[in-house]
This record gives sequence, structure tokens and C-alpha cells, in this order.
Amino acid sequence: MGHTIESFSATCNQLLKAEPGPAGREKVRALLSEVLMDDEFISTHFGPDNVDPRKCLYKDEDLGFCIFAHVHTGSKESPPHDHGPQWAIYGQADGITDMNEWVLITAPDGDRPGKVKLKKTYKMKRGDVYLYNEKQLHSPRRDGPTKLIRIEGSNLDFVKRQRFEPIDEVVAAE
Repeated sequence: MGHTIESFSATCNQLLKAEPGPAGREKVRALLSEVLMDDEFISTHFGPDNVDPRKCLYKDEDLGFCIFAHVHTGSKESPPHDHGPQWAIYGQADGITDMNEWVLITAPDGDRPGKVKLKKTYKMKRGDVYLYNEKQLHSPRRDGPTKLIRIEGSNLDFVKRQRFEPIDEVVAAE
């Protein structure tokens, strides 16, 4: 039997209730990787009728997390960012996203953006899913059409984010 948004969101709720914090989120991340390989789930939520760049598939009234389907039609590069006091899980449904992770060098101060150094870059392909916990800096880039599922700790439309600028220096691998 395939996944549905109802069964997926109910399992996410159970996992996050049982283990609030990064451990539960990691279990949701692993589950999303499986869901993204379900062709029926993908066609249901990313079919030809879905051209909405950000469509809320589910909002959990109890815990507040949201599941969004993102459809991007062209190229775009986002600046380094975190999600403030929230977390997000990015799962690639179609296309390729180049994801960068950053290290904070200088915190933002008022109108002055923070400074960050590139830590690592990787390609996200269908089924790849990454968890970005609170204050974890990252930036996606795409060269063409992509589709992804993003689970947010709360709807990030209502979360104020700070600005960050990269400096030209790569951090040594850990």
C-alpha cells in the first residue's frame, strides 16, 4: 500500500510526540526519504495541476509542524539562512538541488548581516532528505525545475529570519 498525506502526517505526529527534538525529527527525516520514492504519493502532490510554488499539504494542529510541497520552475539561488527558532526537513522529490551548509563566523547585529563560511556542498536527488535543526545555516541552489517536500517545525511564513553574507573562505572538513 502506498503512502498518503494522512498516513504520513499521522506517523510524523506520533514520531515527534514520542521523541520531541532532534531524535524524533531524524525519524521523520528517514520516513520522508521512503515516502519520496512512492510514485503515487509524488504524482498525487506534484501532478500537472500543482504549479503552486509552496502548497501546504498538512498543518498539525497539535504540534504545529507543517508539510509543504514546493514546485520550482526555474533556476534560483537562496542566500545563507537558518530558520530562526525553528527546524526544517528538506526532501527532494524531483530534479536536483545543490545544498550548501555554512558555519557562523559573526552573528548578525541589528541591520548588519552575519558573516558565514562555506562548510560543505552536496547534491540532493530524489529521495535525499536532510534535517536542518534550529540555527543550522544552509542555502539551496537549483539550475532548473525541482520539486521538494519541506516539513517545518511551524509555518516559516511567520518566522522572522536574520540575514547572513558569505565570506570567501572554506572551512576545513571536520
